Amino acid sequence: MRETKYIFVTGGVASSLGKGIISSSIGKLLQARGYKVTIQKFDPYINIDPGTLNPYEHGECFVTVDGHEADLDLGHYERFLGIETKKANNITTGRIYKSVIDKERRGDYLGRTIQIIPHITDEIKRNVMLLGNKYKFDFVITEIGGTVGDIESLPYLESIRQLKWELGRNVLCVHLTYVPYLTAAGELKTKPTQHSVKELQSAGIQPDILVLRTEHELNLGIRKKVALFCNVDEHSVVQSIDAPTIYEVPLLMQAQGLDETILKKMELPVGDTPGLGPWRAFLNRWHQAEKTEPIQIALVGKYDLQDAYKSIREALSQAGTYNDRKVEVNFVNSEKLTDDNIAEALKGMAGIVIGPGFGERGINGKFVAAKYARTHDIPTFGICLGMQCMAIEFARNVLGYADANSREMDEKTPHNVIDIMEEQKSITNMGGTMRLGAYECVLQKESKVYEVYGTEHIQERHRHRYEFNNHYKSEYEAAGMKCVGINPESDLVEIVEIPALKWYLGTQFHPEYSSTVLKPHPLFLSFIKAVIANLPHSDQE
Repeated sequence: MRETKYIFVTGGVASSLGKGIISSSIGKLLQARGYKVTIQKFDPYINIDPGTLNPYEHGECFVTVDGHEADLDLGHYERFLGIETKKANNITTGRIYKSVIDKERRGDYLGRTIQIIPHITDEIKRNVMLLGNKYKFDFVITEIGGTVGDIESLPYLESIRQLKWELGRNVLCVHLTYVPYLTAAGELKTKPTQHSVKELQSAGIQPDILVLRTEHELNLGIRKKVALFCNVDEHSVVQSIDAPTIYEVPLLMQAQGLDETILKKMELPVGDTPGLGPWRAFLNRWHQAEKTEPIQIALVGKYDLQDAYKSIREALSQAGTYNDRKVEVNFVNSEKLTDDNIAEALKGMAGIVIGPGFGERGINGKFVAAKYARTHDIPTFGICLGMQCMAIEFARNVLGYADANSREMDEKTPHNVIDIMEEQKSITNMGGTMRLGAYECVLQKESKVYEVYGTEHIQERHRHRYEFNNHYKSEYEAAGMKCVGINPESDLVEIVEIPALKWYLGTQFHPEYSSTVLKPHPLFLSFIKAVIANLPHSDQE
């Protein structure tokens, strides 16, 4: 049986260079060679998980199938590799310390003094090796969040140093740095990379491979200089230059032999270079779609930050590619939407996505958007809170309950069409009263959503606390909003749609989490197809 190999991806000079994309690309290339690969993210912050973090801090909160609230990089891992990540794929400093403190409280350390070394570092190493030991992966790629030199990252770097010493050729370190271009001098500068590597070496780690992030082509002379000053051989210095799409990066890495270099350094057979046929076919289709007239989609939400809705944006882009059209997502701030400006705000929008979220801020704008979309028959997709807003708007303006609301927004609302249901309390898992992770859903035959999925039984990921109130279900159905997806265990409503409209559908779950490059989500595919069909004839050509 093959020993598990461990690859660590660290970053230097600056954050946001794309460690997650490089980690995903390495994983994709090794996966294409037949290896069983997984990727995990270690986040240095002390929060237990990102579930309570404002999206402005770390972007969207991704949810794994087993109900763990995770860093958005896990979305990249899943989209690139087509795998399902779990709780073990995302570890924070908070979880590491909590685990050690819990053990100390139980007496597991037999009264010994608890220290960073060895107790914290041992816990880090245990979590690194858990995926290899328990799930028998050939490669475990571990991305270390933050930047080398951050005080928060020191225990992780020390753990890598120890593992490199303990496991020898089974451990490899890839260091991603930045090579800035000084416009005034007309030169690329390698000094920041040299200092970053020096910082890593001071922690006892010699990087095996350097990936240089750059906006300009790096010539052979620059690569040789970096190799010489950083104690890395020339073939182990590769560039990561700006690309039209992040999905080009695996091919750019493969063209420079990054996967071959990794295999040679880990004493594994190289073999033939995989063709990545389906991946290349997707990219060819993407490039063709980019040449088309963009379809304008309005994303109605309260977070004016791209990463806050990262998975939704990627799912829309993928659906556009598979429908052979470019999709342009336009953020529409729901805090600023009113009945008076909605027509102008949505001018030129061919479709509307009413986004997820928590809390009252921006909620009225989502009601306005739902009403406008429903009354003007614009293809509309409501996700989680977006679906709830569609239901509340329908209750107010169709069922006649002008004061209808969610208990989340108004605890004293007399028409609580969205509420915490008794049925839910018996099936809660992590997150207190939240439903987190994958749940079953049975689709009503002869519904639009059944036609989209092509099957009666599905499973989708959730992240919410409030539910559609079944006491109002018959009134909704009689008035034209059908409850077409039901959780078989709890009888909770998962999907609503208005069959009389072209495409007006809301899901309590988050379908964007399971949309991948080679397997786009059917709901997003259907939504974009409906948007295209609703365009003026000239725009469809």
